[in-house]
Amino acid sequence: MEEDDPIDEISRIEEQLEELAEVSERCRKIILVSKAAIAGGATLLLVMMLGLFGSQVAAIGSIAMVIGGIVSLGSNVSTLRQTMAAISAAEDLRSDLISRIDLRVVGDSASGRDQIPGVGNG
Repeated sequence: MEEDDPIDEISRIEEQLEELAEVSERCRKIILVSKAAIAGGATLLLVMMLGLFGSQVAAIGSIAMVIGGIVSLGSNVSTLRQTMAAISAAEDLRSDLISRIDLRVVGDSASGRDQIPGVGNG
């Protein structure tokens, strides 16, 4: 039963790695949208300053887009960094557990050929 414990732990870590990969992908997408919001808000603000388009609602909206984009960007960059650190730690732990497993080479050492039980090997 000792052999199953590291294998079960490795499986659990691999599931955790998949979840963390999904989180990091979601963060990357939100970061991209945040950058687009910052650029869109800044562009709208610039257009208004040049006098091509103007209303107070648009000014408030463009400022809100820039501020919201900055807040979202900062939050998701921080989350992405933490997630990447967790991925690295989990991969290190998984590698350590794999190296502890007593792996054996399967084969017939007398003939120098691998033998597969139940299959005509000869």
